Order: sequence, then structure tokens, then C-alpha cells
Amino acid sequence: MIQLNGIEVRFGDFTALKDINIHVKEGQFYTFLGPSGCGKTTTLRTITGFIEPAAGTVMVKGKDITHVPVERRNIGMVFQNYALFPTMSVYENIAFGMRVKKVNKTDIDRRVKEMALKVDLTEQQLSRKVAELSGGQQQRVAIARALVNNPEIICLDEPLSNLDAKLRVQLREELKEMQAKFGITTVYVTHDQEEALTLSDCIAVFNKGFIEQIGTPNEIYSASKTEFVCNFIGDINKLTPKVVQAIAQQTGRALNPEAATYIRLERIYVNHSDASRAAFQARVIGAEYFGLYIKYLLEMDGQTLKCIDKNDGRQYLKKGDAVEVSINPADLMVY
Repeated sequence: MIQLNGIEVRFGDFTALKDINIHVKEGQFYTFLGPSGCGKTTTLRTITGFIEPAAGTVMVKGKDITHVPVERRNIGMVFQNYALFPTMSVYENIAFGMRVKKVNKTDIDRRVKEMALKVDLTEQQLSRKVAELSGGQQQRVAIARALVNNPEIICLDEPLSNLDAKLRVQLREELKEMQAKFGITTVYVTHDQEEALTLSDCIAVFNKGFIEQIGTPNEIYSASKTEFVCNFIGDINKLTPKVVQAIAQQTGRALNPEAATYIRLERIYVNHSDASRAAFQARVIGAEYFGLYIKYLLEMDGQTLKCIDKNDGRQYLKKGDAVEVSINPADLMVY
């Protein structure tokens, strides 16, 4: 559906993107993930036509659109601040693009009302000013405005970043449901790892103008290809050479104690020993209660470890408790 081939973007002497190669399949929810300034929004703006690359090509359905103007690309765009007209009504905001294209009034009215229904906006809300709506309702207006022209692709640039945490989670679910309902190819930009993991079919992790890894959420999280991805996605422990050496000795696995070795919090077992795992004595030095699980801070063999334990109602450890920690060498990520 969308192919970026060897994309390079420069701003003066600064190279913002270097050799970006991406293939977004039709109907996919594809996320660009990374910290601020990593190049993800620049890549999105290259797809939509707001930025023209210094090298490389942008292809949609096999057609080269690298130099095609924004208005002729048939790509819907939802901006971070939604870019709605606050003094206009919801109806006028959704209809704006069609009026610019001089679509007849009957078609505009039909399409606005059909789209409002699809994104759960009522007829009463259509007549209200955008400034009177909640953040969640404004997001729906922005999506309706982007979709009403029947684009082949919709691009969203951090559309949830300005909302409070509870609303962000609610709208994340609604966004995924809407995308599935419309079946539209979606390119999404975010710096939020949880958002990327829950929404995406495929994720490209950006860092300083490069792509570190492309894969499914599970591949990105469980089989991080680089040390950057491993540290950026979720929470993780870096093991000391002493602990790595002890794991190798106990399990017979060939491990290099000097290599950067990491393990995810949920892969550390507390008081659940197994013959395939290396076992250590540890002490609880802190605990955070999250309901579904408990996050423990442990002191073990000279290093601090974070782990999470499913809250089954039977085990709740307190500061100072002695525990046995076990680690399977197959769960280590080594760089």
C-alpha cells in the first residue's frame, strides 16, 4: 500500500532522516514510535506531502507520489492539536474540505451526517461549536473530518498526547475499534510505548533519524533487536556481570558476562523455582501495589532488580522479606 524507499530528509546541514525503508500493507495499523526528535513525525509529513525528501521515493499502490502536492494525495490527516476551527460548528468543520473541493450541498449534508453517525457524534453535537466539546469529542470531529473525503490512508500525529490519562486509554480503545470498522490503512505517530503496543499491527522504532527495528508488538517487546529498543520499550533490568556469570555456571549456558544483558520484569520468578532456571537469594527492599500485579524492588547478589508478580491474593511480600529469585537464561536479551 505505502512504500518508502531510501528516504532522506535534510534541513540545511542537518540530516533528519537517513535511508528510511518502510512497507505499510493495506488495512494495517502501522505505528512510528520513538522519543522526541527521532524523525517519526518528519516521516509522517513526508508521506502526506508536507515535506519533500532530498532522496528516495514515496509510493502508494505502486504509484510514485514523491512530488505530488498534498491536496492530490487523498490522505486524511489528524494533527496533534486536531487543527479544528474553534468558532465553527462541528458540522462546518467536518464539511470544510468538501466545500473547498466544491462538492454540492446535498452530497455534503449526506456525507457529514453519515460520518458523524460512524464516529458517534449526535445531530445535536453537529450544531455545537467545536470549543464547547470535550477533548474526546474533538478527537472524533478531527477523525470525521479526515475520513469524510474517503481517503485511502489516514495519518495521525500524536492525537492523544494532549488528553488526560483516563481519557487517553478510553479513546485508544475507540480509535482501534474505529480503524477496524473502517478497515482504512492507518499510520500513527506516538512516543508512548503502551499506546504503540496496544494499537498496532506493526511498529517501526525510530532513533536519531534511523529505524532501529520494524516488527509486530510482540517482536518489538520480546525480541528487541537492539539495545536502544530493549531499553525504550517497557521496563527492564540490566544484569551485572556477576549475576550473568552465576546464571551461566548454574545452567551450563554459554553467556558472556561482559555483554550488555537484560531481562524483562515479568520474566523474573519470585518463590517459584524450577530446575531450568538459575536461583538466587534476594531481599525485598520495596513494593508497589497495582491491583492486578505487585511490582517489587529486590536486592540480589549486589544488584537491584525490579520484578512484577501476579496478584493471586496468596502472596504479598513486605519490605525485608527474604525470597528466592529464579531466572531462565532463555529469557535474557543480550547485546
